[in-house]
Amino acid sequence: MRRLLFPLIAVFAASVSASSTAAAEPRPNVILVVVDDLRFDDFGAAGHPFARTPHLDRIAREGAQFKHFFAVTPLCSPSRANILTGLETRHHGILDNTDRSPLSHRLPTFARTLHAAGYNTGFIGKWHMGNDPTPRPGFDLWISMRGQGEVADPELFENGRLARVPGYVTDIFTQRAVEFIQRPRTAPFLLMVSHKALHPNNRQQADGTSVRIGEGGFIPAERHKTLYADDRPPRRGNYARPPKGKPALERTIPGLPPLGPDTVTPDETIRDRLRMLAAVDEGLGQMLAELEKQGALDRTVVMIVGDNGYFYGEHGLSQERRLAYEESIRLPLLLRYPPRVKAGAEPTGMALTTDLAPTILELAGAPALPGIDGRSLLPLLTRTPADWRKSFLIEYTTDIVFPRTLKMGYDAVRTERYKFIRYRDLVGMNELYDLQEDPFELTNLLAAPAAAGVRREMEAELARLLGPAR
Repeated sequence: MRRLLFPLIAVFAASVSASSTAAAEPRPNVILVVVDDLRFDDFGAAGHPFARTPHLDRIAREGAQFKHFFAVTPLCSPSRANILTGLETRHHGILDNTDRSPLSHRLPTFARTLHAAGYNTGFIGKWHMGNDPTPRPGFDLWISMRGQGEVADPELFENGRLARVPGYVTDIFTQRAVEFIQRPRTAPFLLMVSHKALHPNNRQQADGTSVRIGEGGFIPAERHKTLYADDRPPRRGNYARPPKGKPALERTIPGLPPLGPDTVTPDETIRDRLRMLAAVDEGLGQMLAELEKQGALDRTVVMIVGDNGYFYGEHGLSQERRLAYEESIRLPLLLRYPPRVKAGAEPTGMALTTDLAPTILELAGAPALPGIDGRSLLPLLTRTPADWRKSFLIEYTTDIVFPRTLKMGYDAVRTERYKFIRYRDLVGMNELYDLQEDPFELTNLLAAPAAAGVRREMEAELARLLGPAR
């Protein structure tokens, strides 16, 4: 891992300079909503047949819905650091979901840059890059919780102290967000709302780990508990299919059944996740209503994003992410800002979680930060530039939480057509897919003689993306 980046003082100086050059035109407010474990196809505008998400759908309708947006590490903590810093995981150092509190205080986030440039900044929700709930640099308002936190009556760090707050966590975060928007101010604001939903309920333990509470663990608000009761979740073409030709998933693991029809995510669990999303959508509607009341909606950048995907039984995988398959890495990204974003835009270039920080900074009139891995997505809003990326790196460092993913750390490369996955510790278990001919990743081509040339090209591209150590 390279040393944590460029000196922060240089970043702050650049940001302050940017604030003066951008003074000729009003700087927008920025609201970034991160929804935990939100799949790319969980909401109405993405084609879901019954999810009721009118406010998410409004952002897509009045703004842009990116069609090919991906997590470069499909796991909560690393992905949040990717979003905040514009750095790939091996460069920011938040490698997994373990407690990295000291490091997370040092991350050079876009919030620090905007704060130095005069923005009033707030963070509300799940930080999860360390269990320490104390404020992180760059935020005037800090409302957060230890690790995963809890769905009901969560313990929050708020107004400088830890206290148990009664209520449903999504509604609490929404209330605090609306109150932040309502504050009188003379400067633009940045608000990051990081929902615990759609994550299962957890209880934090003394050693910093968390345990799931209740069957399935997904707890909707009381008002949504019977929503979608008669609806059957849609199935993808790889649903309940035993993983053939995937040695890493075909391994015999003590205490676990083989993957297949008996290991899929229960329908009621999927419905509970969508019920949790209903509260997130309602909260978004309340924030939009407050912006409209103030006449500030069209001068506010509103972004909605997931941190990683989720498996609903594809390849027999249940209630999991982490792996490099499409259901795990492909995410929603919605962006509304009428001065720069045409209503109904559907950019098709490959966009990444590392691109959010430079995009936000450009929209706010700040210069791109030196040394980051992402790039601003604004060029994609008109057309895909000829020099836009044709491939990207996906990386995951194995952890000890789920037996299924033990020793499954990997480096992978995805192009517009192919995906190559190289496992770090599992010998002879790599995978290669033709996403054009096999969009559900059912046929591993690694040993196919006809794919030998593609395999060599993908191995070379992976080596190029990994590059020399910084």
